[in-house]
Amino acid sequence: MTERGQRHCSRDRTEFTIGPSQLHWDGSALTIDIQEVGMPIPHPIRGRVRVHPQGLFNFSTPLDARGLHRWGPLAPHARVEVALAQPGQKWSGHGYLDSNEGDEPIAKAFTEWDWSRGQLKDGSTAVIYDVEPEGTPDQANARLLALRFKPDGSIEPFNAPSSQRLPRTRWGIARRMRSDGPVSVAQQLEDTPFYQRAILNSSLLGEQVSSFHETLNVPRLVSPVVQAMLPWRMPRRR
Repeated sequence: MTERGQRHCSRDRTEFTIGPSQLHWDGSALTIDIQEVGMPIPHPIRGRVRVHPQGLFNFSTPLDARGLHRWGPLAPHARVEVALAQPGQKWSGHGYLDSNEGDEPIAKAFTEWDWSRGQLKDGSTAVIYDVEPEGTPDQANARLLALRFKPDGSIEPFNAPSSQRLPRTRWGIARRMRSDGPVSVAQQLEDTPFYQRAILNSSLLGEQVSSFHETLNVPRLVSPVVQAMLPWRMPRRR
C-alpha cells in the first residue's frame, strides 16, 4: 500500500491507475493488476486480483452527524480470485468491496469504529457499523448501522444485538462485536498499534455466523509515534 499524489494517478469510467498498478472494470468484474514493492523490507509484489460481484448496490449513508463522512458497499458479496507471481501465491474465496469517503480528516469525526460483515444462509450479507464519534467517551452519541443486503437487491435494516466485548489485541486495542451470544476469535488476520482485523464466530439474526471484523482506533492512528512509523509500512510518493 503506497500512498501516491495526484500526478501519479488518473482515472476514467472504467480504469483507475495508481502509479504502476491499475484497476479495470469490464462491466462484470473488477481486475486489479498489482505492481508494487512490499515494506518494511523491500520486496516485489506482482500479480492480479479479480473481483466478481454477486450483485451491485448504489447505496451510501453518512457515518457522522454532519454527513462529511460516508460509507456504502459496492458489492457486499463477491467471489475473489487472487493470483500472485511474486510471491508465488494463489487462492480464491468470498470477498467484499465497499467505499469510504470524507471531506475532512478522519480524526475530526471519529474516536473508534467496529465494523463487521457476515454472510447469511439465504445469500444476504449483514453489515454492522458501530461508530463512536470524536470526543465521545461512551456510547451515548454513537452511530449504529445494521443493514442486510439481500440477493434481490433490496436493503433491510435490522435490530442489532447487544455489544459483546472481546479480548484486547496484543497491541492493547479494545474491540467489540454485536452478537446474540458469545463471540470468539477464529483467526487474527492483522494486529497493528491502531487497527485490527479478525474472523469472528458469533450469532446474528438467529444464525451462527463467521464474520469479518475490524476495529479502528483513531487516537492511536494520529498519534505522533504511529505517524512516524507509518511511512515504513506505507511509503508516500508525491
